[in-house]
This record gives sequence, structure tokens and C-alpha cells, in this order.
Amino acid sequence: MEDTPSDLSVNPKPGDSYVQSFARGLEVIRSFSAAAPQQTLSEVAAATGLTRAGARRILLTLQTLGYVESDGRLFCLTPRILDLGFAYLSSMPIWDLAEPVMEGLVDRVHESCSAAVLDGHQIVYVLRVHTHKIMSTNLGVGSRLPAFWTSLGRVLLAALPEDDMRARLAQVPRHAFTPQTALDDATLLARIAEARQQGWCLVNQELEEGLISIAAPLKNRAGHTVAALNISGQANRTSAQVMQEQLLPALLEASQAISRTLGTRRR
Repeated sequence: MEDTPSDLSVNPKPGDSYVQSFARGLEVIRSFSAAAPQQTLSEVAAATGLTRAGARRILLTLQTLGYVESDGRLFCLTPRILDLGFAYLSSMPIWDLAEPVMEGLVDRVHESCSAAVLDGHQIVYVLRVHTHKIMSTNLGVGSRLPAFWTSLGRVLLAALPEDDMRARLAQVPRHAFTPQTALDDATLLARIAEARQQGWCLVNQELEEGLISIAAPLKNRAGHTVAALNISGQANRTSAQVMQEQLLPALLEASQAISRTLGTRRR
């Protein structure tokens, strides 16, 4: 699945505090992806809507700073770009706290476990502990998926103020990933409300055939949901009933353990 720009880049709000050149630089960085790991100057300009001259200035600046390299024709990101993401991860103690608990959960349930945060109408994976590959998409830290059709996303959306959540729903692109994908507002709102009421969410093959997952919130010391934790499995060997009856208790125990640690640790 291809990532889409965040709400801010789609609907920029220029003003005295808005640095357009910086925003354009971020768009150039975001134009590189798994589908376009190397690009010519013309391709970067086309992908970002910049002129060739504007794209060239930004690429050369990024190259001087060590975030981009070029063979004279093709440009690509360098490993130094990871510093930008790791700065976020290292600034949040939650991930150090969560990883050993997630590893214990994976050992206990023998299914893959992930943690994610919400960004616009997408989730962003911030930590993954695998047992084996269960999805056709290659997911890792930094990967994005549509929030409204994932268990992680629905848990995070359920924690938002109602008007905020509905605003995101109004903007999200609709696509039937599988025959089970819920697309109408009424169904999506009902499933998010259910996640809010019960404190967890199960999504059965709405995003990908054969994929089933269940998620619970991770909360900070103020009781606010800051991330979500899930277990993912294959529907042909782990039914929704099995996941709810046998895996959910372990997931809730792990999410509560991480939340308790967050509640007693100061930033």
C-alpha cells in the first residue's frame, strides 16, 4: 500500500508561522517510497508539484546535508534520513517500555504484535515484534495503514473527540480492500463506537483477506490514549472467537501493564 501525505501537507495553512520552503523540502523527502526509491529530478518535480528549479535546489540542499545522494542522474535517500524518525522514537519512553512486554506477549500467544500511533486518517507503526509473516504487505516501523480499517486505528479513533473523528472520516478515501470491508459511515461509526465502549477492537479481514487482528489502547498517566497495541493472526487458523476468548485476555493484560508503567514514569 502506498502512503498518502498527512493532512497538513494536503491542506497546508500558510501564514506568518508557516515556512513554505521547509514544507516543500519535506514533500521532496516524502516523494521517495518503496515504489520510487530512486528518482530523476523531473520525477521529483512531478511528484511534488514543484518546478524543476525548485526541486533541484531542495535536492541539492538535502544532498549537502547528507540526506540524499545522487549518481548525477538519479537521486535517492541515504540512511541518515532515519535520524529524523529515530528522533521521535527516542524522545518517547513508551517504546522502550513496551518492547519487553510485547516480546513476552508474542511468546505467550505465538502471534505477531504491533504498536502504532495515529496520524491523520492513517496509523503509523512504531514497534513490531514478529513471529512470522502474515501479510502480503511488507510492514515495519514507519509503515502506514488506513486507520478506519485496522483494529489499531479504530482503537485510536475511538479515543478522539467525536467531531474530530467524524472530520477525519469525511476526508478518508474509500476503497474496498476485501469483500468484508465496511465502507458506509453508519457501519464505520458503529464499529468505532463499539471499540470505545468495550475498550478493545477486533477487525476480521476488512483490510486483507485472511488477516484478523485485535487491539487495545495504551494510555498515559493522565488516562489519555497515546498509542495502541494489537495481535495479528491468520483467520484460517485463529478465528474471531478464538482471538476474543483466548488472545484478548493476554492482550489486555499486556496493554494495561504498559499503561501502568507509563503512568508511574515521568517524561
